[in-house]
Amino acid sequence: MATASASWFKDWFNTPYYHALYQHRNHDEAAAFIQQLITTLAPASTSTMLDVACGKGRHARQLAQHGFDVTGIDLSEASIEAALACAHDRLHFYQHDMRRVFRINYFDYVFNFFTSFGYFHHPRDNERALHAMASAMKPNGTLVMDFLHVDHAIRQLVPKEQQQRGNVVFDITREATATHIVKTIRVTDPQWDEPLTFHEQVARLSLGDFDQLFARVGLKRVQLWGNYQLGAFDAEHSPRLIMMAKRL
Repeated sequence: MATASASWFKDWFNTPYYHALYQHRNHDEAAAFIQQLITTLAPASTSTMLDVACGKGRHARQLAQHGFDVTGIDLSEASIEAALACAHDRLHFYQHDMRRVFRINYFDYVFNFFTSFGYFHHPRDNERALHAMASAMKPNGTLVMDFLHVDHAIRQLVPKEQQQRGNVVFDITREATATHIVKTIRVTDPQWDEPLTFHEQVARLSLGDFDQLFARVGLKRVQLWGNYQLGAFDAEHSPRLIMMAKRL
């Protein structure tokens, strides 16, 4: 059984291999999702927004293009360095651990996209991260959290695959444990004598788990969607849990 270290994300997200493996992430899909989200939420033009675990700012840039004041935070130095190339007076980026409070009672909207949650070894850290998001919101502020639908992901799990980026080969295995979905990435790069091995893991959090977490940090779920088109959630077929919660 594969296991990931408690801080696997600090190492893996900062490597060039992480960015090479996921370079296919679709900016057009992100733009369409943000357009649909903004149409649905109808934020005031003066809204302030926080993108938690923003990566290189793929979604934050789209939000800023709609005219909102947007801040992105991420633990990865490499990702924030790349994102800062696009920063301007209404688009800001900071290196920051999502488990620590960033600002208090400041943002109208807080977003957490693309399963950028549930990384942690200890469940308490998930609550710490969600508490920090809730603290950043103004009273009656809005959180939108985009997480994978775990049951669907497990049904669709591909146990093994190989991908290649240039002359680098990625051998990927996946398994579901009692508490996490774990991905092991074996990287074969001709510049190294031996392959490198990295892990990813995401907690097996159900909708009920999220509702309990929300309640503990002063949030209440008010809407649920099942895909990036914001279609209705279907327990059998929906690939995503896209949850909207309000701060009480």
